[in-house]
Amino acid sequence: MPARPSASRRTVLRGAAVAPVAGLGLAACSGPGGASASATPTAPVDLGAESEIAEGGAKLYRDHNVVVSRDRSGALKAYSTICTHAGCPINKLQGTTLICPCHGSQFDATTGKVVQQPATEPLAELPVKAAGSRIIAGPGA
Repeated sequence: MPARPSASRRTVLRGAAVAPVAGLGLAACSGPGGASASATPTAPVDLGAESEIAEGGAKLYRDHNVVVSRDRSGALKAYSTICTHAGCPINKLQGTTLICPCHGSQFDATTGKVVQQPATEPLAELPVKAAGSRIIAGPGA
């Protein structure tokens, strides 16, 4: 059996330097805290007073990964705020534009549609209703 050459010190040091960097690259493509699409409500949740959302406006509920908007006719719409690009929870709403902190994808909070890539898929729509002047969102709402 032929003898195998041992790795040089330089090769070992290069490998040790690259491993943490590769891990950071993988971490950047996952949501903070390992969030995923399952981080959206799996049962109806009370988000608060219906009066908090003006016609033509939107409100981000970070704790539940939901955004709720109200159109000019007063109808409510709700969407998951888990980015469809890499599963990051979206934590910023400017007007009616949601901005993902991981890679800069932007979504229209009134339609769920992508307005800036890298995301290509719209946000998942969630059931929403007003019940007793409260906003209820999630499956079964």
